[in-house]
Amino acid sequence: MEDKKKQEKPKYKDTVFRALFGYDPALLKELYEAIEGVKISPDTEIIPNMLDDVLYRDRLNDISFLLGGKLVVLVEHQSTINYNMPLRLLKYIADLYDGMLVNGQRYRQDLISLPWPEFVILYVRHEVA
Repeated sequence: MEDKKKQEKPKYKDTVFRALFGYDPALLKELYEAIEGVKISPDTEIIPNMLDDVLYRDRLNDISFLLGGKLVVLVEHQSTINYNMPLRLLKYIADLYDGMLVNGQRYRQDLISLPWPEFVILYVRHEVA
């Protein structure tokens, strides 16, 4: 079990990227527009919702935010290709959704409305898969 823990790298070089874009709705809007090539209406609500570093140390995502209350966007800043990224993103979105629920809500019979996730992965190297 210890070997597994030694192999995992819970923190990557994401602190500058997260600090630069992570908490400013105007910068998040600009980043999303640049990545997707779209123009977002000025009155569209953007709410940062990163996982808490203290509670989710091993599952810290770079940037996540609600866009217009309809879309959860996760941006994962990577310097190397990670073939397990879908599994990591699944954990991220599950934790984000869990944080959006009110106590006991998941046990109710009524359907819970959650924003549709969109995952964006940014690589900073020219590595071929």
